[in-house]
Amino acid sequence: MTKFGYFCGHEQWQPEELVRHAVLAERAGFDFIVVSEHFHPWVDDTSASGYAYSTIGAMAQVTETVEFATGVTTPLFRYHPAVVAQAAATLDRLSGGRFHLGVGTGENLNEGPLGLPFPKYAERAARMSEALQIMRRLLDGEKLDFEGEYYRTDRAKLYSPPLGKVPIWLAAGGPKSSALAARLADGIITSVKDPAVTRERVIDPAAAAAEEAGRPQLPVLASRWSVRASTEDEAWQALSAWRGLRAPGRLEAVDPAELRERADAMDRSEILSRYSLVSTAADYVEVYKPLVADLAADVVTIQTTALDQEGTIAMLGSEVLPELRAVAG
Repeated sequence: MTKFGYFCGHEQWQPEELVRHAVLAERAGFDFIVVSEHFHPWVDDTSASGYAYSTIGAMAQVTETVEFATGVTTPLFRYHPAVVAQAAATLDRLSGGRFHLGVGTGENLNEGPLGLPFPKYAERAARMSEALQIMRRLLDGEKLDFEGEYYRTDRAKLYSPPLGKVPIWLAAGGPKSSALAARLADGIITSVKDPAVTRERVIDPAAAAAEEAGRPQLPVLASRWSVRASTEDEAWQALSAWRGLRAPGRLEAVDPAELRERADAMDRSEILSRYSLVSTAADYVEVYKPLVADLAADVVTIQTTALDQEGTIAMLGSEVLPELRAVAG
């Protein structure tokens, strides 16, 4: 049965606001809260940058049933993978077993500001391969000696272990990461612009790699960006904290001020065209229905921004989720 997630973006809202959003999302009927984990935001003028692990811990104390996932954290540079496993285990305990660990190969916004390297994808993927093994084995209770090319552990063990199995989801936008997920992760997180492209580049390669590895096909958490507004000016205002996300060079940038300058130098309509613009509940259903009907995603995450975010959460719960659940059957 398809579950539905609501995205809490640390790059836009302060952590105390996100805790309130999580409460409202649970009341609205969402099954998942997907929480971004960044050091720097995408712009420097209308943004925030809270610490996701603390925020999720607070969310866990004021909710009862909703599940949580990092969307996503990078266990490669700022954090040793064993420390990420420790954080995941702690959040699993604090949430009563409701935590999922979402990981990805990251952006330089989160590593460069700390004087850390951000190598090309090939090295980041090789590091991720080791990190996935370390995190899985520690979360499964092993006392771990690991000697890799990038990471080592010496009798490492989680002495506050998770309450149960913590699923590890790997973010994938193309066939290399999806194949890596199929071999070593428990699920795939993917951001959808064109569902047909996502199936071709992510879902089908993952299925093929899983079959080759003798593993079952992985569950998919699919998200899609939308902006709720009735005019282009309103949409631009709602999108303010995220406009750098579509600026050139976003993976390599260090300073959010640079991304803001690049985004503001672009034609506004060009940036807005890279998001799904919605106004009504019917618009939301039209945007997210393909993730349910065409991709058959196991979790569909509504990643949306609006000038009235709390009103939007309420509307999603009362008018959009029932329609999407009907599509899911």
